[in-house]
Amino acid sequence: MASEPTPGSLTRRSFLQWSQSALAMLGVAPLVSSAEALAAPAASGGSVAVDYYAKLGVKKMINAAGTYTMYTAAVMPPEVMRAVDESAKHPVHLHDLQIRSGGYLAQKLRCEGALVSCGASSALTLATAACITSANNCKPEDIPQNVGPMKNEVIVQKAHRYGYDHAIFLCGAKIVEVETLDDYKRAFNEKTVMTNFFNAAEKGEIGHEQWLEVAHQHNVPCHIDAAADMPPISNLWKYTGMGFDLVCFSGGKGIRGPQNAGLLLGKKHLIDLAHLNNNPYEGVGRGMKVAKEQIVGMVAAVDWLLGQSDESMEKEFTRRADVIRDIVKGVPTVKATIFTPEVANHVPHLIISYDPAVTGITPKEVQAKLRALDPSIELNPATGSEHGGNGMPPCPNALVVGTWMLQPGEAEIVGRQIRAALKKA
Repeated sequence: MASEPTPGSLTRRSFLQWSQSALAMLGVAPLVSSAEALAAPAASGGSVAVDYYAKLGVKKMINAAGTYTMYTAAVMPPEVMRAVDESAKHPVHLHDLQIRSGGYLAQKLRCEGALVSCGASSALTLATAACITSANNCKPEDIPQNVGPMKNEVIVQKAHRYGYDHAIFLCGAKIVEVETLDDYKRAFNEKTVMTNFFNAAEKGEIGHEQWLEVAHQHNVPCHIDAAADMPPISNLWKYTGMGFDLVCFSGGKGIRGPQNAGLLLGKKHLIDLAHLNNNPYEGVGRGMKVAKEQIVGMVAAVDWLLGQSDESMEKEFTRRADVIRDIVKGVPTVKATIFTPEVANHVPHLIISYDPAVTGITPKEVQAKLRALDPSIELNPATGSEHGGNGMPPCPNALVVGTWMLQPGEAEIVGRQIRAALKKA
């Protein structure tokens, strides 16, 4: 049996060598060979690529948290990385690439129009800009400085307010808050340009159907923020199919594209206006530039994703959770269960609950110990949380492990390091 790395002693090379050996013993084929992982041939002649994380002194991590921006979101599949690498070699006209990629993605994702944005927040800004442009028949250069006297109101449920309101404010728009259906009906006036629905909001009195029906009675377009709401894969066409005029997704989360890419999908006339407010033009989206590599990477990620299935992905994520559960089994008071959030991050998470009074260590202390390793291990932010959030329940006496961003061999390492932290205490 492969020898187990000791806590704190994981170098990049020893980790890869151990993980490949462990996988071989388990009969699991690695997704990336150790040779590929250690040495990506350079385009100029097959030389070993420089490890710039090591050169810059940035510690690598094992992502047992999820697709959070602060943890650099998802790792792109090899097919996507190859597409990004190939696209970097050739200049193209950025406008042409945006238009062609949008048309291709719209066809693949069953909608009228599509645009590759600089993440989901950028897509929300461009959606707002498109709706302001449409309602006022104005020019992109009018946004945001001339928007004050214009039609500029966006209706949002109070329970759907969030930090990404700033993406709307960038356009000079004003948010009008509503709570009840009657509030919503009264909120529409000659200045209303858009509504915004946060799909992963855990509260709110007005559902999708009523939200759409009332807005469309007033000929006002509806945007829905579904940034982290993939899987299931069908969500990529579900909301446009329901009637939402604009939908945003993060590219670097479940879609597994570049972190600084996203999707804005919806009605073609609004997507065309979003394009006009986007780079390479000088509208509000100029600073949200999407490079040619990220546009191609986003298209490649969608191609890759449509070749997967929800069932196969869930099976693999559950298998990783079971690996960790088997390793920590037997630690006093430990009980491990699987929980899947209902909307955002809709994948199996492993919740390892235990009695800190017996083990002698709290979940937050375990989290800190794992974070101090090299490479560090980052657990889901719901670990040790009294309140939960992001679809997760309260977990005051539990470790929460997101398994979907783990790489080959990392489930075994996470399990052993958690067990070691609990047993040592």
